[in-house]
Amino acid sequence: MVKHPRVVIVGAGFGGLQAAQSLAGAGADVLLIDRNNYHTFVPLLYQVATAQLAPEQVVYPVRTILRKASNIQFRMAEVQRVDFSAQFVETEDSVIPYDYLILATGSQTQFLGVPGANEHAFSMKTLEEAVALRNHIFACFEQAVHESDGLRRQQLLTIVIVGGGPTGVEMAGALVEMLRGRLQRDYPTLDLGQVRLILVQAGDRPLADLPAKLGTYTYQRLRQLGVEVHLQTRVERVTAGAVHLPEQVISTETVIWTAGLEASTPETSDEVLRATKGKLLVRPTLQLLGQSNVYAIGDLAYVRQNGVPLTGVAPEALQQGVTVARNIRLQLRGRAPKPFNYFNKGRLAIIGCFSGVGNIGAIAFTGFLPWLMWLGVHLVYLPGYRNRLLVFLTWLYSYLLGDRAVRIIFTAPDAPVRKCQPLQEVKH
Repeated sequence: MVKHPRVVIVGAGFGGLQAAQSLAGAGADVLLIDRNNYHTFVPLLYQVATAQLAPEQVVYPVRTILRKASNIQFRMAEVQRVDFSAQFVETEDSVIPYDYLILATGSQTQFLGVPGANEHAFSMKTLEEAVALRNHIFACFEQAVHESDGLRRQQLLTIVIVGGGPTGVEMAGALVEMLRGRLQRDYPTLDLGQVRLILVQAGDRPLADLPAKLGTYTYQRLRQLGVEVHLQTRVERVTAGAVHLPEQVISTETVIWTAGLEASTPETSDEVLRATKGKLLVRPTLQLLGQSNVYAIGDLAYVRQNGVPLTGVAPEALQQGVTVARNIRLQLRGRAPKPFNYFNKGRLAIIGCFSGVGNIGAIAFTGFLPWLMWLGVHLVYLPGYRNRLLVFLTWLYSYLLGDRAVRIIFTAPDAPVRKCQPLQEVKH
């Protein structure tokens, strides 16, 4: 029996899963490893957190995606250490050798050294975190219904979003849509007009990676929708029941942190060179420096093109997955890998309430068209025909009737619950 080289891929996100699919039929045995047995469609997690989509609509079984490729296997495990010299990855219960390695472990929330943010703010990088945030938001509504103290009720109905990137903007818009829908019928004794939505952005505009005119439009549109936007404002600290800004303290029970990400890297036997946000430095071919048979892609890799670092969006990871699969195929044939060249198809961001922004080439546009295009693009990239159908029907139901169907507070029996803290005196 002929023994084929083994390619091990760590991480079943956009880049890792695409690399595995692109290696289907290659002259190698491919093993994809992830701590979950499903792929999470991260761009739609905020819609889980705001009760628009059910959790199972934004995930898809990895084994189902790969089952047609006979040379690809999947293992549910968490890689704890990588040994470059011995060429193996170590999980909690096994040691797995490799001939070629693709690291696609993605990113994790970066709290930027802000005191209390890790303890008191909600991040939204995983399905579990999105569900926990949804539970918390509706638990605050439930508690506000019977809260007699006006200050405490306002604290429960104040939501602060830290970070004005795409996730922060999308989250703010989705909350506006939820509040403008039929939620009032669920809480007839609660004045949802008292809900304060506050977006805090350190820069001078939201969506700083897009052209300035799109950031200006986003700022104005969010203000029109009733979102309080604080620009050029940094959070000094987060405490139980409050967000501390340089000139004021906001009493709130819900802080959503979307302000930063950093690379999520397993422990390695050798020191690896890193760039900003803990990203790994790679060659133009995406090979790790000093390791010709190890690749890093997605949020894990620091990649520059035309002198500018890539931003870490899903299309970049998808194209990198295709590139590393092609390069490994070349190496299997004794040929040299080729550099990665990202083809930017454009950027879209959704604001909510039938508005969005888009930037394709030199064209920047706003309003309904980019909103509709955003929905279409994400529907196409969502894995699974069943998921696409269910999400499409859910969007129709939500946008036509103004209703959110997944207003459920669900907590697994063994899951920790963050309880709302009693109102404390806030010192200005």
